[in-house]
Amino acid sequence: MARYRTGLLFCGAIFCLTLLGSFSGMFNQKPHPLFDGKTFRGWEGDTLHTWRVEKGAIVGGSLTETVPHNDFICTKRNYANFNLRLKVKLVANSGFINAGIQFRSQRLVNPAYEMIGYQADVGPGYWGSLYDESRRNKTLMAPDSLVLSKLVKGNDWNDMEILCVDRHVQVYLNGVKTVDYLEPESTLPREGLIGLQVHGGGKLEVYYKDLIITELP
Repeated sequence: MARYRTGLLFCGAIFCLTLLGSFSGMFNQKPHPLFDGKTFRGWEGDTLHTWRVEKGAIVGGSLTETVPHNDFICTKRNYANFNLRLKVKLVANSGFINAGIQFRSQRLVNPAYEMIGYQADVGPGYWGSLYDESRRNKTLMAPDSLVLSKLVKGNDWNDMEILCVDRHVQVYLNGVKTVDYLEPESTLPREGLIGLQVHGGGKLEVYYKDLIITELP
């Protein structure tokens, strides 16, 4: 009987260790770069006319020619629950000045240059907002304008963070939470591509760098 009990205790300990190891693997996800700072490896988009790599950043748009329409460069794989950190800089001359980070999104077929899904917005009056691109076509949540005016660094790098866990979406701008949103529509996709936008209608350049993602269970 003692041997039987010892065997049970041993098997139970092995099971617990295995279970703990499994949970440890789930909750100790390691961050990794989405962009290597040199190439578009892992990304797809119009790299002939709209997007380029300069000094370790992904750059879209032009200061001399009006961007004709929205354009996105996006990851080649989908992401579901994650924490994404990056730096964004917006430099502009004239016209409508805007950009953003798509997530849990997909490419549209018509027009092929558009995307559909959530966007962490970038631009005067929109920084740190959550917009629903090509779907509900509206701002889902936005920070107070007075708070925003104190947060944004004009013509300089701004830190952004996007945290997605199931239906819960949070956006941070320069360390301050600007969006805390719980999606009421249970049927909307909870995974998709991550995309970087330059908005049409203005003479602007948007810079994205230091994109670090941590996938979550």
